[in-house]
Amino acid sequence: MSSNANEQVRVPRIAVLASGSGTNLQALLDATVCGTVSAEVAVVVSDRAQAGALQRAAAAGVATVLLPLADRRDPVVRETYDRRLAVVTGAFEPNLIVLAGWMLILGPRFLNTFPGRIVNVHPALLPDGEGAEVLTSYGCLPALRGARTVRDALRQRLPATGATVHYVTNAVDCGPVILREEVPILPDDDEVQLHERIKIVEHRLLPRAVAMALAAVSA
Repeated sequence: MSSNANEQVRVPRIAVLASGSGTNLQALLDATVCGTVSAEVAVVVSDRAQAGALQRAAAAGVATVLLPLADRRDPVVRETYDRRLAVVTGAFEPNLIVLAGWMLILGPRFLNTFPGRIVNVHPALLPDGEGAEVLTSYGCLPALRGARTVRDALRQRLPATGATVHYVTNAVDCGPVILREEVPILPDDDEVQLHERIKIVEHRLLPRAVAMALAAVSA
């Protein structure tokens, strides 16, 4: 019998960074339970004590870490925070890091610690790279980046928006796209209604994209 016969195969580990209610985290947790994603969520880190993501993680028996940021405008504080975040996250030995509603921009120190292993779900359609437009079934539409993309889509009266899962790079919301899907904007949509429909797509896309990214990092 091979000496390796009794060795347990290590299940890929995911670290999730989340600032909000955690619905995308829940979609990912559900996917690991049903086997759609062959991995385990090893830790959920949040910068907000009241984040629903922490409660969802605790309910699922997943380790949680609260790491608040004292001052997001102070570059020295941000540098220290990124260093601590990298150390805390790295302690769980993740194969992949998933930003699921994480509202802080990650600095180079964190990004360089996990090159090619960080993915983000974004509530708009993004192109590969830093282009100003994205090709859709409606033609070329503006690429909406930042924290107010749902509001921006309505303000610009776009025919559609969507969701994108992409790799995270030093340029915010400009990394290579893994998956994206359009969401038509309806005539009576307000920000809440549109965001809810985008979330449905995010919950479907994220587990698929995570499975693809895990396959890529283990190849």
